[in-house]
Amino acid sequence: MDDLFSMVQREHNAPLADRMRARTLDAFIGQSHLVGEGRLLRRAIQADKLTSCIFYGPPGCGKTTLASVIAGSTKAAFAKMNAVTSGVADVRKVLEQADERQRLYGQATYLLLDECHRWSKSQSDSILPAIEKGTIRFIGSTTENPMVSMTPAIVSRCRLFQFYPLQTDEVLSGLRKAMEDKTQGLGRMAVSAEDAALLHIAQVANGDLRSAYNGLELAALTTPPERDGTIYITLAVAEESIQKPVLQYDESLHYDMLSAFCKSLRGSDSNAALAWFSRMTYAGVDPRIIVRRLIAHASEDVGLANPMAMLQAVAASQALQFVGMPEAKLSITQAIIAVCESPKSNSVVAAMAAAAADAEKGGFGLVPVHLRDTSYVGHDRLGTAEGEANGQNYLYPHNYKGHWIVQQYMPEDLQGRVYYTPSGQGEDVGRRGEETSGDAVP
Repeated sequence: MDDLFSMVQREHNAPLADRMRARTLDAFIGQSHLVGEGRLLRRAIQADKLTSCIFYGPPGCGKTTLASVIAGSTKAAFAKMNAVTSGVADVRKVLEQADERQRLYGQATYLLLDECHRWSKSQSDSILPAIEKGTIRFIGSTTENPMVSMTPAIVSRCRLFQFYPLQTDEVLSGLRKAMEDKTQGLGRMAVSAEDAALLHIAQVANGDLRSAYNGLELAALTTPPERDGTIYITLAVAEESIQKPVLQYDESLHYDMLSAFCKSLRGSDSNAALAWFSRMTYAGVDPRIIVRRLIAHASEDVGLANPMAMLQAVAASQALQFVGMPEAKLSITQAIIAVCESPKSNSVVAAMAAAAADAEKGGFGLVPVHLRDTSYVGHDRLGTAEGEANGQNYLYPHNYKGHWIVQQYMPEDLQGRVYYTPSGQGEDVGRRGEETSGDAVP
């Protein structure tokens, strides 16, 4: 068993991010939409009536800290587990203890499960009865979208609270508190910092307060004190002390970013499309995925308004194949801009969808006799009951003025159906000269 001295030493040697963890709701930084005055989560915590829930958000935004605040303010027992290291046997032990507390003392038990998306279906199922009976109040903490990464049975029994990255001014507030705090922070070290240095740490942390604390602590511990004992952190020191942000990128975020990229293409916003393209490639997304979407949208959203957009997109795909990354970024960027800046028309995708819908309905009739195949010997011996031979009365368009002639091409059951309607955008104006065609070429 740890004695008081060893416990104090361990707390003193803990990282700054852990020492500065808020102990009360008033000291909690950020997430005002959840724990601001009068908000549901804050009221539930203060009344000690919080039911099973899931905290979902990026790293360093306060999920575990808020769980610790709950642990310190509740009259219920509190158990903490990590989904990576805990199995079904560990869960059963916690549930047995929770059941005993409830039966003997009427005391509730909170179970905090970090990285809860890592649990398998069997592990998740093991706590369902306890959640339903109220034996435990489950608090799951995850960086991944629980609607995608967790079993529906668990999600349906929990209230979902979404956490967001902290704002730069909120991270700055946390850094300044850490520098002033003489008990848990760096106050005893007489640390001072340029405003530009703190701002750099806060901005590079990208909403992750834990990362910001780590950067500040490293800067303070590695900077020699001045003659007066002050540790002065300059912008240069700050730049060395915190690394470039590591972009969080899970399956759910991948599809969100890809969706944002596609909608930026459709919305003709070159800058936004390039921003999403850059973020995805920075995160290591296979560029072939991006180029495939680029080719699709060159038809779906540009189409006949600018047929060259398709050529640009396909050329970018070929450049990726023959040149490879990172050089192919130039060709892909060019194609992205071409698709964004082109006039837009969805006549192609609308025509495709309408024709496909009719095809799915069935009821296919015979091919009109004049359109049937005549490439085989004896075709003229087949046809209709009225004696009309296959291919008979077909009008060859190139024999007519304008290389076009009116005749029936549609199946009988679809006569008069219109799929393609020119949008009038760019070059998407339909067939020209239709009204002057029809006379046979001499």
